[in-house]
Amino acid sequence: MLRRRNLFQERYNHFLTELKNEILSGSLKPGEFILPENTLSEKYKISRVSVRKVLAQLVEEGLIEKIAGKGNRVKPPAEEIDRQTITLAWFSESYENDVLQTIIERFEANHPYVKVDLIILTSGQYVTKLASMIEQGEGPDLFFMSDSHLRQFYEIDKLGLIEPYEPSQFAPGQSYGKLFDIFTVDGTLISVPIHFSPIVICYNKDMFEAAGIDRSDPIRTWDDLLEVAKACTAEPNEDGVIDQYGFCFSSSTNRWPAFLLQNGARFVSDDKSRSVFGDERNVEALQFCNDLMYKHQVSPIYSHSSSYLAEQIFKRKRCAMILSTYYFMNEFRGMDLRWDVLPVPKNREKATLLLCGSLAVSKHSDKIKVAQSFIDYFVGDEAQTLLKRTGCTIPALRSVAEDDSLLNPDIHPEHYNTFIDAVEHSYSHLELGITNKYISIMHDELHMLWANMDTAEDVCRRIEERMNRALAHRSVGV
Repeated sequence: MLRRRNLFQERYNHFLTELKNEILSGSLKPGEFILPENTLSEKYKISRVSVRKVLAQLVEEGLIEKIAGKGNRVKPPAEEIDRQTITLAWFSESYENDVLQTIIERFEANHPYVKVDLIILTSGQYVTKLASMIEQGEGPDLFFMSDSHLRQFYEIDKLGLIEPYEPSQFAPGQSYGKLFDIFTVDGTLISVPIHFSPIVICYNKDMFEAAGIDRSDPIRTWDDLLEVAKACTAEPNEDGVIDQYGFCFSSSTNRWPAFLLQNGARFVSDDKSRSVFGDERNVEALQFCNDLMYKHQVSPIYSHSSSYLAEQIFKRKRCAMILSTYYFMNEFRGMDLRWDVLPVPKNREKATLLLCGSLAVSKHSDKIKVAQSFIDYFVGDEAQTLLKRTGCTIPALRSVAEDDSLLNPDIHPEHYNTFIDAVEHSYSHLELGITNKYISIMHDELHMLWANMDTAEDVCRRIEERMNRALAHRSVGV
């Protein structure tokens, strides 16, 4: 008897929650009629008496109205309404925080029964804080997740906290398949891509022109990159100081691996069972990076001391070229800086890194459908257009990303569309088999190379050995 009562209550609560969420999420819009009572009874396996009780509750809450002889209709929201609140978490260093407020306001205007509370979490402990909040029942209902965040969720075994979602109106064909691949685990789309950026070259137009370099003759190879960097590097002054460099190298793992990819190098074997970091192509690529600083002296030597020092030097007009993202390009807005973008060069292969952001839903949310409706809105025309109009960040919706009518010369570089070809030859860290543990190992060992205190060959060998030890420990559960 107890089991029957529990089963009834489960069905009753499921019907109440689902119908309410359909109204709150906008799936059922004001003026639309709800299915007839007998149809609802059959669909949710509860009696018509129970159906009427749920409908009466929604009438009392002001969500629907009973129309004599016609049925139950979703009611237009009153001016004063107690909205359903969902909580959205974002990370503090996001370049989209300003436009995010506008997107939330537009979503709330289109979904008058819903209010979105935004919480900003610090970047350093973002994933661990999110996981802790969800496990303790403190929300959020949905949250931003980059490809790096997904990697962290996976490594701390917390993917089970995420409710997978694949919007029916937003598919890989309407976006870029590589973005969906990043957030797909064991054939399931874990979270929905909303924006992305390949790594490209940002260059100073004035420095190129002063050095007699024409952008129409692109930098196709490492030799081209080196020659242009030499042309843009100033001679040392009487004190031996070089006040302008042609290129600025960055030790960020979101930058330098692009050189390895261009050389056809890989971090792990195809089956990801062992590290191949000691491969001669990795050695060659890292030696080229080091030579830019020490042998050719076209890049400042101590650019490795900060992940974003290269960008800061570029903003100060002290170097002609850097590797950067469309995300960081948002910092150039309003600056007295003439700049544009170029594809990265290649040595053996045409390749670059790919970074991406997504939205994920908490499995423990009691408003999953409403949270999913926010994602639906975010990947729709209106929100994606807002994203592009207000910054350089590339929207995931292809029709918006490639719409040149949305480009603004005060915001976007002249060759903004460089990303279209770049994304087709790009790789994510996950695709390369790079884990946070491997990143820590590489960062630790590469310090010696960036300081020119060890050879690329020895450093690559040590990285491979340490990565393989980490793989061995993981395979035996240590």
